[in-house]
Amino acid sequence: MDWPPIAGDPRFFVRTGPHSLAVVAEAAGGSSESLKHADAARSFVGVAPLQTAEPGQVSFLDNRRYGAALDKTRAGAVILHPEMAARVPAGTIAITTTAPYEGWARVAALFHPLPPAQPGIHSSAVIDPSARIDPSVEIGPFVVIGPRAEIGARCRIGAHAVVGQGVVLGADCRVGALASISHSLIGARVNIYPGARIGQDGFGFAITSRGFLSVPQLGRVIVGDDVEIGANTTVDRGSAQDTMIGAGTRLDNLVQIGHNVRIGRGCVIVAQVGVSGSTIIEDQVMLGGQAGLAGHLHIGRGARVGAQAGVISDVAPGAEVIGSPAQSVRDFFRQVAFLRRLAKRGLAGGKGAGEAGEAGTD
Repeated sequence: MDWPPIAGDPRFFVRTGPHSLAVVAEAAGGSSESLKHADAARSFVGVAPLQTAEPGQVSFLDNRRYGAALDKTRAGAVILHPEMAARVPAGTIAITTTAPYEGWARVAALFHPLPPAQPGIHSSAVIDPSARIDPSVEIGPFVVIGPRAEIGARCRIGAHAVVGQGVVLGADCRVGALASISHSLIGARVNIYPGARIGQDGFGFAITSRGFLSVPQLGRVIVGDDVEIGANTTVDRGSAQDTMIGAGTRLDNLVQIGHNVRIGRGCVIVAQVGVSGSTIIEDQVMLGGQAGLAGHLHIGRGARVGAQAGVISDVAPGAEVIGSPAQSVRDFFRQVAFLRRLAKRGLAGGKGAGEAGEAGTD
């Protein structure tokens, strides 16, 4: 089917508005010369990319590489850096800010806020009588809430999710469909996406003469405020210590966090990263997609680990590493350049050697 492109399809997203230019500019944290003129009263009905935006919509430009799209846009207003304001076409209003992408995020949320919880418990949900659930909570179909669980104000629990015995969810949490949470204490405003698994046994066992002997996993998972845990991500509970995720950290989809791992505040961990047990990740660390971290490591504050890196030793604060085994970016590319030079020399000399070898076999 040929579906036309649309941002914020009303079949799926709540929409507010229209909003005036003044309201949009304030939400963006920006300013506009048009606020001083007749355009100040102009209103907008939504947001859209530069390429498809209409005069009643707001767009943005954060990457100068898309300047050509700015030149041709029909958007009614564009959020962008002051240095790009001169390129805004006639009829389009420039909303200038030094942080265009942040402004765009706030304006998009203005037009499309997260829907609030609809208080109530679906008739098919199974709730233990000892669970404590705030009256403002929304609980979907076939949800299971275990004994002594505590669900804070305005939480939303999606269909078929399981909140286990003793689990605590702070206010304004969102738990996606089919997610499961056990042995966990969760802060406020935590977003747990569909299919996530939090609090299951860590991968711990002793090797004996008769095979593997599972070691009881007696820790918990402690999640700070404003954390996001992506779809189908798994966070193992600790063995004797706790697995911890600091406030504001974002875990993408399909991430594996092993037992006893401690992740600081404001970290970003991209899809398919695996962090082995007892590794400590300090604040504001970024781990690129498919990076793998061995156990019992220490990743310093503000370090950056490149995609598919294999980290087998500690990483200093602020360091940037890449490759497998992971090493500094400078060393990695120096080695790549060296290997390329060797390969070129080998190709240059290999042709003649090959021909000689073929002649010798006749």
